[in-house]
Amino acid sequence: MSSTLRAKKVLLGITGGIAAYKAAELCRLFIKAGARVQVVMSAGAQEFITPLTLQALSGEPVRHALLDAEAEAGMGHIELAKWAELVVVAPASANFLAKVNAGMADDLLTTLLLATEAPIYIAPAMNQAMWANPVTQRNLSELDLTLGTRLTLLPPDSGEQACGDIGPGRLMEPVDIVANVEASFVRGLHAQTKGTQVLAGKHVLLTAGPTQESIDPVRYISNHSSGKMGFALAEEFYAAGARVTVIAGPVALNCGSYITRVDVLTADEMLRAAYAGLADGIDIFVGAAAVADYRPANTEPQKIKKNSQAQAMSIELVENPDVLASMAKQGNKAVTMVGFAAETKNVVPYARAKLEKKNLDMIVANDVSAEDIGFNSDDNAVTIVTANKEMVLAKQSKQAIAKLIVAEVAILHNNKG
Repeated sequence: MSSTLRAKKVLLGITGGIAAYKAAELCRLFIKAGARVQVVMSAGAQEFITPLTLQALSGEPVRHALLDAEAEAGMGHIELAKWAELVVVAPASANFLAKVNAGMADDLLTTLLLATEAPIYIAPAMNQAMWANPVTQRNLSELDLTLGTRLTLLPPDSGEQACGDIGPGRLMEPVDIVANVEASFVRGLHAQTKGTQVLAGKHVLLTAGPTQESIDPVRYISNHSSGKMGFALAEEFYAAGARVTVIAGPVALNCGSYITRVDVLTADEMLRAAYAGLADGIDIFVGAAAVADYRPANTEPQKIKKNSQAQAMSIELVENPDVLASMAKQGNKAVTMVGFAAETKNVVPYARAKLEKKNLDMIVANDVSAEDIGFNSDDNAVTIVTANKEMVLAKQSKQAIAKLIVAEVAILHNNKG
């Protein structure tokens, strides 16, 4: 799944502090996410990590001079301020916070923050006593009031610090900074394009991927589901303002830390996790997982050896619980129930039959026999089926399909009450 930060212009500001060494990893992660990164360092930051390191990682010259003779018209701060689509300052020292709050512009980085109109993410890092100091907290509070929705504070972690103290002040881990920036940016883009988060305050629980049912310690029954459709839906539900929990079968996919993930293997485990989510309180359930219909009646404790004398081998199978039908039966009428139907023929008639039999509000049907869509593909083509409507979504990326599905789910859910 492509990152929301792909091709985005990220200006990474680094200030003085021992945590500056983590900026190298942060730069690498932004590059890995597909972003273009331009690094700006304060004089203090250069005492802890060399500009050459950041230049090697970003592929761009590191900037630190306020008036740069090599920049267009010698005003590098204006060029960079216009170039940046988002600004991330990590680590941000107590001194930096104080200067920005005072409106100072005595170096390139502080000047940039005055000149840019891009969203700003600040990740402070300092000694725990400095973090707790009322002056620092006042500066943060005033910055929040001044910059408003343009500012996202990425608060420090708590733990042992370089000086030996223990407490809040450690820089948020780089992987979490990137996840938080991406999550915030996703919601910002959604608000710009849609004008509203249509599922704000709602809790969405969805299943994704296959299940595995063990035959013995080395063999199992499963299917070709990659989980790509379910994970794309999770991102789009989050973008629509919802709190999202994904119950994931065994898949080779990652999701942002802003999405709660529960990993399972079997259909029984998936059902138990779904029931736990239902008890926690949900508004929408989406069964996008490809749950194995059957499992071996007995799982052998040791690997089954090939019998050279036998012409065939039989495995007794028993039916697995139907996660989607069970959730629809247990859930109250206020919960919107959405299922998926992966079929190889008579796709829509079978889907409509499932819709009625399992008492669902919506079912999304797709033909998994087509080689260029469905399982393991990045594209899909589906038909959304409700009690009184059928909507055909032609072949397109699963992310685009997910966006359209979420829009239809939101309309259905918001009209339900």
